[in-house]
Amino acid sequence: MLQMAITGIICGALLGFVMQRGRFCLTGGFRDMFIAKDNRMFYALLVAIAVQAVGVFLLIEFNVFAYTAGQFTLWATIIGAFIFGIGIILAGGCATGTWYRAGEGLIGSWIALAFYMLMAAIMKSGPLAQFTVDARTPVVGTDSIAATFGINIWFLVIPFVALVAFIVYRELKKPRVKIPSLKPKKTGLAHILFEKRWNPFVTATLIGLIATLAWPLSAMSGRIFGLGITTPSANILQFLVTGNLDIINWGVFLVLGIFFGSYFAAKMSGEFRLRTPDTKTVVRSSSGGLLMGFGASLAGGCSIGNGLVMTSMMTWSGWVALLFMILGTWTASYFVFVRPAKARAATRS
Repeated sequence: MLQMAITGIICGALLGFVMQRGRFCLTGGFRDMFIAKDNRMFYALLVAIAVQAVGVFLLIEFNVFAYTAGQFTLWATIIGAFIFGIGIILAGGCATGTWYRAGEGLIGSWIALAFYMLMAAIMKSGPLAQFTVDARTPVVGTDSIAATFGINIWFLVIPFVALVAFIVYRELKKPRVKIPSLKPKKTGLAHILFEKRWNPFVTATLIGLIATLAWPLSAMSGRIFGLGITTPSANILQFLVTGNLDIINWGVFLVLGIFFGSYFAAKMSGEFRLRTPDTKTVVRSSSGGLLMGFGASLAGGCSIGNGLVMTSMMTWSGWVALLFMILGTWTASYFVFVRPAKARAATRS
């Protein structure tokens, strides 16, 4: 238990620190693809996926652990991911983003997190547990893309890495927009860690390395998976209600570490501040948290479990979930941001 707690919290703290300092927000990234036509954060996600794919499949090649993709639950993945995408726009952050924003002192994220944990627990072990099982029972075949086509996994990983490298090269060749900034107050490593604006591709590379590290650390505890947010979040609530220690696993310490890492980063960079939401934000965060918990449980993962981890494992569920997660954020963004903006513009004209 002690080893599991230490490795889980350290891995989570590293992830929370890097995400907070790198402002790695998938919700904002998916939203900006639709509203601002800015794909930079999405490209950063692809970098993290590519780094993790290479790292994890090398570990598997060296027999550090074994992994089987399982079966593909097509319709549960599509519907769940789409609902999750709507939820993260209402909540103002994805599952991981909500954890690290809570560490920054956003009370609205605390509220979203509470309802996310509640609905995930209801879906996984509460009154809707059987519904979740029934919804995820129909499968359409293996979840492994490589197994579907009968090819070696590296025939998928290597071309994907090459494509991501080309995208990053093309992005870095573009003229950079000079962003005005205040005179630095820190120097050296403190300036880099707690003040300087991080490049999203550097942040994504670090996240990919942490995601890779998560696999062997988690496997040491008997949990063969990488980063995961939804089930560990539900487990925390179940433990608080039942006191059952069997529910506690490596993932629980991981998500707690994300909170502590983000808090440390925000505190050291002067960005921690308790911010109380208004009534409208409370309602929106609550409903967003509920949809996140429902959607992630139905889809079998959130923006990290499916969007980062299962995509790097080259599974159908990961890539299909990522696609419909993005479509969900675009749908919600239209009704939350675009349509109201158009209505205000029409009123003024």
